[in-house]
Amino acid sequence: MAAPNLNLNDARLYIDGQWIDRSDAPQIAVVDPFTEQVVGHIAGGSAADVDLAVTAARRAFETFSRSTVEERLDLLGRILALLEERSELFAQAIVTEMGAAIGFARASHVPYGTAHVRVQMEVLQRYNFLSSEGGTAMAKEHIGVCALITPWNWPLYQITAKVAPAIAAGCTVVLKPSELSPYSAQLFAQVMHDAGVPAGVFNLVGGTGEVVGAALASHPEVDMISITGSTRAGVLVAQAAAVTVKRVVQELGGKSPNVFLDDADFENGVAKGVLAGMRNVGQSCSAPTRMLVPASRLAEVEALAVAAAASIDVGDPHDEKTTMGPIANAAQYARVQAMIAVGIDEGAKLLCGGPGLPTGLEHGFFVQPTVFSNVTPGMRIAQEEIFGPVLVIMPYQDEAEAIAMANDTIYGLGAHLQSSNPERARRVAGRIRAGQVHINYPTWNGHAPFGGYKRSGNGREYGVYGLEEYLETKAIIGY
Repeated sequence: MAAPNLNLNDARLYIDGQWIDRSDAPQIAVVDPFTEQVVGHIAGGSAADVDLAVTAARRAFETFSRSTVEERLDLLGRILALLEERSELFAQAIVTEMGAAIGFARASHVPYGTAHVRVQMEVLQRYNFLSSEGGTAMAKEHIGVCALITPWNWPLYQITAKVAPAIAAGCTVVLKPSELSPYSAQLFAQVMHDAGVPAGVFNLVGGTGEVVGAALASHPEVDMISITGSTRAGVLVAQAAAVTVKRVVQELGGKSPNVFLDDADFENGVAKGVLAGMRNVGQSCSAPTRMLVPASRLAEVEALAVAAAASIDVGDPHDEKTTMGPIANAAQYARVQAMIAVGIDEGAKLLCGGPGLPTGLEHGFFVQPTVFSNVTPGMRIAQEEIFGPVLVIMPYQDEAEAIAMANDTIYGLGAHLQSSNPERARRVAGRIRAGQVHINYPTWNGHAPFGGYKRSGNGREYGVYGLEEYLETKAIIGY
């Protein structure tokens, strides 16, 4: 089967197993963040389109919910094979739609996205949907029609993190991707079609959150909604969903700490921390953008951080030598520039970077890799999610203060911790209020549950915990 081409002017929605032309709908411009030029348009779906998609999903649920585990494994296997076969097409789309450097798109965006499908196959192969104790059986059953709202910063990765467990659970889906990076979703819908997903099991309605997202959140025939996005967007979805008492899973904002205990490997760890915080141009909700270090090591950390930031090659995302492309869109670029100015105004020590374009670049939503030091907990740059390549270094006096500073945030999505003492690291990790704690930069684990404490959201994604968000629990007494 020949792979499709990337259609930059795609006025179609995917509903009930077929592509539907919506060239008569409002057309939403898609801007290439490198050229700052409009490269194409997509259709903005309506509440009526949402109704069509939800109706199709509800009808399909009656049959798909009765599919066997083996049938769903076969389907996920076909989806996985097509994603891998079309990996370069997805990588090129991600460069175009949100400016990821091509090397990073190939090495991270696409393979991690496909990994979510593989992980759900592994989970599904061994998951026990029915267990019994005494005379009572506990059944795990598909929750129903699921509305999935995904963001612009990891466009394929976030789609598969939601769609794969929903399909594994036997649910049907209406996907609303970000209108700011829509091409990955269009390509993914074609994968679902070509993989033979039954009509109505997967539906795609592109458009804005104000129209499509709101219609999905309040729709009485949607049983569950899962959103990855800003805390503000998550609150609006939860408010709209409350009227129909649907399940709401939220993966929202973050301001993750990277705590260096005094026995950490500073020489290697600081550089890794800078690159982790600025990975994907800092556009990751779990990015460790607050580096907490002993005050006695501050000067050493500052020098190491500046050297690491200088090693980042910012430029044309199509160039394989580039390690950092532009910010994904104009609104986020303006936000990042404004927050850099805030840091300077607050009196933080600017070590490198700062406002304006990097040297040698005359266009594109590029931001200089920026590091502030002597940042105190009360500063806005220490509390607000910036979502760009901006790192703040915060000195502390002792371990107790480090833990207090790590937890001094409204968020609790992720955290990093550096120490050469495993027992000490485990003890401190237990004190940090976050859904994930990474000790000494471990490799990514697609089975590890991901989600937040506090205003970082509710529920978990990835692995078995991700699957169970799409399941209801039924007790059968007298079984």
